[in-house]
Amino acid sequence: MDRVGLPVGAALRPGELGDRVVLVSGATGGLGRPTALALGAAGATVVLLGRRVAKLEVVYDALVAAGAPTPAIYPLDLEGATPADYDQAVEAIARDCGRLDGVLHAAAQFGGLVPFGQVEPLEWVRSLHVNLVAVALLTRACLPLLQRATDAALVYVLDPVAQPARAFWGPYAAAKRGLEGMVESLAQEFESGPLRIHAVAPGPLRTPLRARAWFAEDPATVATPDATASACAWLFAPAAARLRNRTLDLAGG
Repeated sequence: MDRVGLPVGAALRPGELGDRVVLVSGATGGLGRPTALALGAAGATVVLLGRRVAKLEVVYDALVAAGAPTPAIYPLDLEGATPADYDQAVEAIARDCGRLDGVLHAAAQFGGLVPFGQVEPLEWVRSLHVNLVAVALLTRACLPLLQRATDAALVYVLDPVAQPARAFWGPYAAAKRGLEGMVESLAQEFESGPLRIHAVAPGPLRTPLRARAWFAEDPATVATPDATASACAWLFAPAAARLRNRTLDLAGG
């Protein structure tokens, strides 16, 4: 997918997404949470998906306190979920929300920097599943509902450590490289029609995932996820259709 920068003036207006329902996976994470808040501020009904109910409730309360439309919570452990679990979650969204206009895949699994020979087999399975297989299964389950919308978007978060891959990132880098291939394939399948595919390549962000890798780094020297979250949220707006099947490069590459 061709890489493009954020267009000048690309920003959501209050209420611009008032008729949209957007699912955010990893909704309590470093990028998922601020993106959920940005979507809510633009009037979207946000479906919060994550493992821990207590953390999802914190994001839920923040959305309600900010005056966003009442969100929905769907607890789902991507590591252990089966295809039937994804289907049931989407059925519940269809029943409770009546529609689905977009999905942000922001969930991630990173076990830390480990030499290849010391990576536990379970970490390979966990990383490949959460970062790639679960993304594919959730996408598959959401497609029928998304394709009912007149304008819908699937947004995937890439990671620069996969291009080129770096030492000690084995399972995570492999999964993220596989994700790029899957997204490129999807983009060709949906070159036209109501469903558009987007990828986002963030620059360094002050998140718990980065802190596990760059543990000696001063967090104050790294940007907060807010600007990236705003850009991710904008991709669900009708104006972002001009970036369909493109990678939004926020790293300046």
